[in-house]
Amino acid sequence: MKGAIVVKLPARLTGDAAAQDVPAQKLARRPALRKRAPRRTLGAHLTYLVTRRGFGTALAAVFLSASASYGFVRGGHFDAFSAEAGRPADIVARLFGFGVSVVAISGQTELQNAEILDASGVTSRDSVLFLDAQAVRQRIKEMPLVREATVRKLYPDQLVIAITERVPYALWQYDGEVSVIAADGKAIDQMRDQRFTRLPFVVGEGANARVSEYLKITEAAGDFKARISAGVLVGQRRWNLKLSNGVDVRLPETDPEAAIARLAVLSRSAKLPEKDISIIDMRMPGRIVVRVSEEAAAQRLEARSKKTKPKGGAA
Repeated sequence: MKGAIVVKLPARLTGDAAAQDVPAQKLARRPALRKRAPRRTLGAHLTYLVTRRGFGTALAAVFLSASASYGFVRGGHFDAFSAEAGRPADIVARLFGFGVSVVAISGQTELQNAEILDASGVTSRDSVLFLDAQAVRQRIKEMPLVREATVRKLYPDQLVIAITERVPYALWQYDGEVSVIAADGKAIDQMRDQRFTRLPFVVGEGANARVSEYLKITEAAGDFKARISAGVLVGQRRWNLKLSNGVDVRLPETDPEAAIARLAVLSRSAKLPEKDISIIDMRMPGRIVVRVSEEAAAQRLEARSKKTKPKGGAA
């Protein structure tokens, strides 16, 4: 080709190893490559941000908000607000319907619903969404009468609490304190109200571990059992019985069941416990020693002195 400039280019990967001739005019028509703008540095970004309009106003607003928040927390206002309305997360959750609306409690016998709810720490300020069920369960298990507890969350707004109570077996008085005990003698709780007054009542050191002995004695008493109010373990060896009218019955160390059965027979025939006596001593085999009350003794002494006084007065 006359007057044409030919430029030798390397062959493309088409399997043709020979060089191809390309006219210079076609090369000239290719667009020139753009030069990349230099990458903006962090300092340049900051300079751009600071010099923008309204930056100073926005910075002042952020500073004032941070200062107000700091003062709100440091001044105790945040704690007061949380105590009144709950944690911010719980407040938001309640707005979306996740508040605690229903608490279902089951398994209680001696405990009241209000006692369990109070021990759980759950209030209307909580939300089911953010409630720690494990922490609630642990708080309930710390109640002396609770042996086991489960806590389940039912979305969106329900809490289910199921408990298993320890079984109260008897009342035990020692060192001036009355405790509710289990069958193994372990103290469950302090005697706080009258709900456990129906339980057998034992007194003295070691009496909590020997309630079964006391119950055998009361069963041997038959109908007389209704008049026995407490059993007192003396020296961890034998039992005294306190009757409902205040009379003390001192039982022998061996075979106390036979002794109380004999007293039950006497109560029906001679009405012995109904007389003005303070102590019935049955510790000696085959004998019953009775001590009258101080008032009855004084009355007898006075009556006896009147009988021995000579007629007509003193000489």
